[in-house]
Amino acid sequence: MSALFAGPIAVAYHLVTWLSQFLAPLTGGLATAAAIVVFTLVVRLLLSPLSFLGLRGQARIAAVQPQIQGLRAKYARQPDKLQAELSALYAREAGGMLSGCLPLLLQLPFFSVMYRLFLSGTVSGKANELLHRTLFGTPLGSHWLSGPGPVSGQGLAFGGLFALLGVLAWLSARAAQKAAASATLATSTTVAAAGPKAARAAVSGAQPARTPAARAASPAGLTAITRLLPFTTVVIAAFVPLAAGLYLLASTGWTLAERAVLRRRIAAPASVAAAVPPAGSAR
Repeated sequence: MSALFAGPIAVAYHLVTWLSQFLAPLTGGLATAAAIVVFTLVVRLLLSPLSFLGLRGQARIAAVQPQIQGLRAKYARQPDKLQAELSALYAREAGGMLSGCLPLLLQLPFFSVMYRLFLSGTVSGKANELLHRTLFGTPLGSHWLSGPGPVSGQGLAFGGLFALLGVLAWLSARAAQKAAASATLATSTTVAAAGPKAARAAVSGAQPARTPAARAASPAGLTAITRLLPFTTVVIAAFVPLAAGLYLLASTGWTLAERAVLRRRIAAPASVAAAVPPAGSAR
């Protein structure tokens, strides 16, 4: 265990242990598994302001894509000028180039602490008792690959986990595709409203995908990645202890619900602003 995370992991360990004891009268033998889920959801709730800032930053960056395309077409042969104009645009319209990723990056240490807690066999030099508790008779520290087989109790517990993660992954991929389609439609609408000149600039700024890397970054390649990426949680769950799989399940479910709520909240003010005609427009 990294010394950097030792202290926070010990604190998280005691909190989850306390939650398990608190929930025991209500959940019985499921207390530890329930404590893992509740702890994960509470931490994600506390981090939700950062998630909101990150998604809002991403939405702002997506909104200026037509202007970015126009600048790239205009200053294609002036890279220094292009960089200066892009930096000014990001600062003016999107709150900076890191506005979409910095709040999300700030959450990573918290995710690392939770994830490591459910992976570590020892905490503060003592055995991690959380991994010795069970879920439907399956130790939370057990691994699917080292289990007695898919038809055993342990195999069924992991099978249920994989099924739930698969459903969440499918819903996440579907939501991401809808968000991408909405962003593409909004960009096309903005370019069309800006007039033929802006539309020609946007088209001329797009380069054909020739290299393998460029093809992977093409719409078809990005669509395939968007569809497959959420299912990596199922693959990860096959290699980690059951406790870490429960953390992945709770965190993935929260992320799906959180993004659905926050995207509506972010889109609502934008829709109202778009419906208001600019000052001085023709009546």
